Amino acid sequence: MKKCLIVVNTDKTQSEILGIDIANFLKERGIEYEFLDFNGREQNAEFSHFDFVVTLGGDGTVLFASRGCAPCGIPVFPVNLGEFGFIAGIRPCDWRAELEKFLAGKMPITRRAMLFASVVRAGKVAHEFLALNDIVVSAKSAAKTISLDISANSSPLGHFKADGVIVASSTGSTAYSASAGGPIVDPELNALVLTPLNPFSLSARPIVFGERATLRIRIVPSRNHSAIITVDGQEPFALEDDDEIEIKKSGHDALLAGASVEKFYDALRFKLNWSGGPAGGKHA
Repeated sequence: MKKCLIVVNTDKTQSEILGIDIANFLKERGIEYEFLDFNGREQNAEFSHFDFVVTLGGDGTVLFASRGCAPCGIPVFPVNLGEFGFIAGIRPCDWRAELEKFLAGKMPITRRAMLFASVVRAGKVAHEFLALNDIVVSAKSAAKTISLDISANSSPLGHFKADGVIVASSTGSTAYSASAGGPIVDPELNALVLTPLNPFSLSARPIVFGERATLRIRIVPSRNHSAIITVDGQEPFALEDDDEIEIKKSGHDALLAGASVEKFYDALRFKLNWSGGPAGGKHA
């Protein structure tokens, strides 16, 4: 480990101060470093020149870094400066001891499956995406519906009229998909979760697919409103009528430090207030 990129979330006041502390820590150990400011939106960044990346922010900062690091096989060391994160599992008060372990090769690195999506337009690939959490196909304008033809492994699932659909990884099952009524999936299962957004039919339900599944979503021409694809809530791309979006498990995994399954369930208990009884008490 000779070179580190420190990603500083500019929306977190603590991030810059902590970044300087970590930079001094690395300098004392002869490790080169560079800073990258992250403002919460997609931006161009080069990760391939680094041996590891430290993120200072919440889960959104980890999502951004993971999309850039996964194709290069670069691990991400995520310090959580947001709420109790599902992905960013290292607390600010623990960063020094945890980073010592990481640099000494004594911290397990968790592999998280990612999603790969391609937009096919008029028979040609118009754009490709990598996502750690989810890929959302939705109406461009709020409170509008779009029409979609969806298939899985070439088998038609049906025609959907809805605000859109979410295709989430197991890691992303706790994010937008969960708020839309989708199931929470253990991140070690490597599943794909299809969750309709406010479907026009009560029969439309979330579906969990295996890791070999390939989902295809076609934008059905309509007089209503245009559609958009959004990756991890950060990377939008405008869609056109008859565009086909193909989504499957990526060949690249995110490499995350401090993102054990135990911490995943700790986050679930915290965020969902799993208290053990109806009165909310530990022994209720």
